Amino acid sequence: MIDIDGPANAAAPAGDRRPLASRQSRWAAATLRMLLRTPVTANQISVIGIVFALVGAASLVTAPRWPALFVVAALCIQLRLICNLMDGLVAVEGGRGSATGALYNEVPDRLEDSVLLIGFGTAAGLPWLGFTAAILAVFTAYVRAVGASHGFAQDFRGPMAKPQRMAALTIGCGLGLVEILVNGTLYSLQVVLAVVVLGAAITGVRRLGRIASLMKRRP
Repeated sequence: MIDIDGPANAAAPAGDRRPLASRQSRWAAATLRMLLRTPVTANQISVIGIVFALVGAASLVTAPRWPALFVVAALCIQLRLICNLMDGLVAVEGGRGSATGALYNEVPDRLEDSVLLIGFGTAAGLPWLGFTAAILAVFTAYVRAVGASHGFAQDFRGPMAKPQRMAALTIGCGLGLVEILVNGTLYSLQVVLAVVVLGAAITGVRRLGRIASLMKRRP
């Protein structure tokens, strides 16, 4: 299971990058070297991530009728995360950042989260819960941005930050595939989505609490 998330497509202080062991992994370094042998830019990788997310969402919506598409959806979720990691590595370590890099990092992320969560909710037969998860995912990112706008370090705490949300969806794809083939139902998807919603709500509250606490300490 890949548990990754990318930094902005422009140079950023270490405290503004999500702490990830995968950033120092051998496979990430090898992938970075391969990408730097091509003319691809960090912004282009960010856009490719959107494509993977859209294909993953479409696969989720169709998977109840064609269960094999759960595998495609799980793969696209992970490929989306790889793009989220590699755009930052190409920008920062590879020196291919741009003035618009921060936009290309954040905006595609929010779109990718939303379409995948909504697609997952549709597959689970609970579109409203998918929309709720998408709203909460955007909310947690918004709270993080609000904290940064007040001069505080980026807050990547969970329990249901983006890497955890995407890990949950990937696991849900596997559970859903087994369940629909064995029992013809998809209750496991509903349970996974409920956990994501609850976890995202807690994440938002925790981040808000931290910001409030830091503001109170200011002279």
